Amino acid sequence: MKWWKPAILLMLAVLAIGWWWLLRPRPRLVTFQTSQKETIGPGFSYDSYGAVLETDVDSQGLVAYQALKANRHRLDDFAAALGTLSPATYSRWTREEQIAFWINAYNSLTLEVIINHYPIRPSLLRSVIFPRNSIRQIPGVWTELQFEVMGRKLTLDHIEHQTLRKEFAEPRIHMALVCAGKGCPPLRQEPYVGSRLEEQFADQARKFLSQPEKFRIDRLQNRVYLSPLFEWFGGDFVARYGGQEKAREGRNAAENAVLNFLAAHLEPDDRRYLTQADYQVVYLDYDWSLNETTAPKEIS
Repeated sequence: MKWWKPAILLMLAVLAIGWWWLLRPRPRLVTFQTSQKETIGPGFSYDSYGAVLETDVDSQGLVAYQALKANRHRLDDFAAALGTLSPATYSRWTREEQIAFWINAYNSLTLEVIINHYPIRPSLLRSVIFPRNSIRQIPGVWTELQFEVMGRKLTLDHIEHQTLRKEFAEPRIHMALVCAGKGCPPLRQEPYVGSRLEEQFADQARKFLSQPEKFRIDRLQNRVYLSPLFEWFGGDFVARYGGQEKAREGRNAAENAVLNFLAAHLEPDDRRYLTQADYQVVYLDYDWSLNETTAPKEIS
């Protein structure tokens, strides 16, 4: 190899790194145009967010993003109110009310991200891996975009991993957090509320497990197909669900805990099947396509 070829390769590598450095996503605060003149009162309110879910989310949990973007003032009002909530008020809430708040914050701010970038412009490089119409096409969506919540600048990743997962250790949030992909749990047509959180979690689990692209049992091939969510976050289930039954032979602690969690939400025949050890667990592909519906909302 001639002496100058390594030099050229090195120069190209330096240029590529410099180009990436200049174009890399940087933290930036997302603000909202809102009619909200002052903070919502001491009880806080999910009314405006609830109206969005009722109007723009269908029975399958899909979102009419075009309609939501055209009439976004209620979502913007709620997103702005998240920033004005007093930490003192929040501290007086029950654990269930606090968890519900953070789930609603995550899901509503994800909706904001999508309509702020809608229609999504795909990147040539990202389109090699992810669908063209996907939240994964938005640079820095979880780690760089910041939102004001209780006076703090937080990213979606911080809400999920540093607040919900770390502070509350509640694995059922993975049935509730909606990252705008079809592989996510369905978005509810109502906000989460502390007084009904247990009921809502149980309903979310049933809905999630009723979708064959996220969970199914194939008795002919002795396989149990699981959403990759259970592979990514299986460790979160161990503390609560790891010791309920004798560990299944050949399963690690995380997988055993996930199967215990699943069994609690299945019909008796399926529950008994999961107590066996002679089936293979197969993790499905995650569908990052946008959780969008283009069908008009039916008015009852």
